[in-house]
Amino acid sequence: MKHATRPDRISRRAFCRTAAVAGTALTVLGGRGIAQVQSPPQKPSTNKADALKHPRTPLSMPGAYPGAVHQVSHAGVLRDGVPDPAILDAMVARALLGLTGAAAIDDAWHRFVGPKDIIGLKVNPVAGKLLSTSPEIVEVVIKQLEHAGIPREHLVIWDRREFELAEAGFTAERFPGIRIVGTERKDAAGSFTNAEGVLHSEAMIDREWFYWADCEEKYDAETLPYMVNEGKYSYFTRLVTQEFTRIINIPILKNAGASVTLCLKNLAYGAITNTGRLHKQLWAETCAEVPAFPPLRDKVVLNIVDGIKGCYNGGPGANPQFFTDYKTILVGTDPVAVDRIGYDIVIKKRIDEKVQKEDTPRGRAFLTLAEQMGLGTAEREKITLEHTTLS
Repeated sequence: MKHATRPDRISRRAFCRTAAVAGTALTVLGGRGIAQVQSPPQKPSTNKADALKHPRTPLSMPGAYPGAVHQVSHAGVLRDGVPDPAILDAMVARALLGLTGAAAIDDAWHRFVGPKDIIGLKVNPVAGKLLSTSPEIVEVVIKQLEHAGIPREHLVIWDRREFELAEAGFTAERFPGIRIVGTERKDAAGSFTNAEGVLHSEAMIDREWFYWADCEEKYDAETLPYMVNEGKYSYFTRLVTQEFTRIINIPILKNAGASVTLCLKNLAYGAITNTGRLHKQLWAETCAEVPAFPPLRDKVVLNIVDGIKGCYNGGPGANPQFFTDYKTILVGTDPVAVDRIGYDIVIKKRIDEKVQKEDTPRGRAFLTLAEQMGLGTAEREKITLEHTTLS
């Protein structure tokens, strides 16, 4: 495929600045309202129709409990800034029992996974140790899964960038016997390429499954390893297409401008390559359409949002002046409904802190699109929220 003829090339550093500008644009929207913003240009077309051609399964999003979200909070969950494992364990158990109606936590887990499944635990490590999915909540999930009879060797912690996992605390030393893997990877010497100059990441992608969008970007040599490929195709990682039979999604509660980066964003941008081009023109569409493809739609059986710590501004990066301790978790099979509840929490905090004046429909656009793709419930009045406060 021929690349676009635009002469400028984007470096990784420039790409990060671009993402920050996109977040700022959403923030401005939230603060000043949409009346001052001109109508956006026509969106590039995508192959979203391909996702809808595949028959749904009983596990397909929105899963076993559509439109249902269970939130559990505990004021004492943080001890000296670190999540208390025993309290976290109780919070996760309470949320799962509430969601499923099961009498025992093992039975609750068996609604979603079994001992023969290979289960990918999708975390979000992009902000390092300061503001990523906490290793503590992942340890709790692993502990409960093992108690429910899931072999430890069947559990995999994964994300798009393997090296970011280690930076966020997901290491073999902390998680012995658990495979920790990413699509974009380096070798022991720190190189992205092998002796033949081929990216190690090439072996991790599945070119039979892709998200096509009629836009593209040129990347320089520094940035390309973080994108894997250029052009109009974003390929799915083989982790979701070939290896995992079930996926448990564990994002963190934080903002992205006047929107959020929770369940759908964690899945969409974590499962495909060549995402730099998508941030600029198709952020909402990517969040809604990529999870509609079967490797995600039919395998993500549960979402557990880590809201113990989070942020209300400056996300998805780590800006400590905007950190906040939400001291809560959100659990559901419906990623759209879970994201909507998380969105309301973050936007309320932004308004309380005077970061923006009011909610705007544009911040929720990805939820509306996801609902149209059949992934869940975006309308707040149609979502059943059960909120339990433990003490």
